[in-house]
Amino acid sequence: MNFMKKSARIFVAGHGGLAGSAIVSRLRGAGYDNLLLAGRGELDLLDQGAVRAFFAAERPEYVFLAAAKVGGIHANNTYPAEFLYENLTIQGNVIHSAWLAGVRRLLFLGSSCIYPRLAPQPMKETDLLTGELEPTNEPYAIAKIAGLKMCEAYNRQYGTRFVAVMPTNLYGPGDNFHPENSHVLPALIRRFHEARLAGAPEVIVWGSGTPLREFLYIDEMADGSLFVMNLDEATLAGHLLRYPKPCFVNLGSGVEVSIRQLAETIREVVGYGGKLTFDASKPDGAPRKLLDVSAMKALGWEAKVSLRQGVEETYAWFLRNIERVRG
Repeated sequence: MNFMKKSARIFVAGHGGLAGSAIVSRLRGAGYDNLLLAGRGELDLLDQGAVRAFFAAERPEYVFLAAAKVGGIHANNTYPAEFLYENLTIQGNVIHSAWLAGVRRLLFLGSSCIYPRLAPQPMKETDLLTGELEPTNEPYAIAKIAGLKMCEAYNRQYGTRFVAVMPTNLYGPGDNFHPENSHVLPALIRRFHEARLAGAPEVIVWGSGTPLREFLYIDEMADGSLFVMNLDEATLAGHLLRYPKPCFVNLGSGVEVSIRQLAETIREVVGYGGKLTFDASKPDGAPRKLLDVSAMKALGWEAKVSLRQGVEETYAWFLRNIERVRG
């Protein structure tokens, strides 16, 4: 049984992004039609006064906080100040305003980069803050840690129902395919596609190809997020609202592949026949990032879409939207 009524007023912050648009699609597919959606031109989430006024006027009952400044290793290394400032500001404004407006539940979307660089594998929720972060995305990780700790603090002090999910690497239709500022999977899709069209003899991939990564198809992230938001009160309180127990749960596929395996899978799906070369002079990032998804499974949810199937659907979307992606 769903906790949220179909008529509930639901605000999806960041509805135009990869995660937010998938959540909107999932909500609509489940019959939720009273969605509050405000684009950047209507609501600047960096503006505290504007956010507070929006919540006071619209009075959402539930909030999915999917708004964030995101990017791959290159973007994180190039814009560390923006990644820290903008993410801290956005989530601070939304979480505080949600409390002021009496929001019944809020779901904050974190990231698996919150865990220590050399955390035991697979990473459990209790591994948070047990070691140093990965330097290449430390500002983003610190912001996300602050966001989930803010949810935790408001729950402790004000009795709110603010919880979080920590998705692994997300990908899928609507992704950012920018050649420099995107994440590894969409960047490789574009690179292999353009190399195939140009008849290029090789495609160079950053790093050694040995790091292991876990990927989650974006529609499954949305499904898992809605699942958590709809947990009955006893389950939510018993699993996510018992401080010092974490107020978040990992959201992943539980399956990892090397960057080399990922690149080979994408090369096959795209149909590129040239050489695959790895540039070991470029940063690898964390050596391994696999989430322990046992807590989410215990709640009754697990991922089902394979990496191959997800890459095929993502590439099909890329081809249908190639003019917009190139723009």
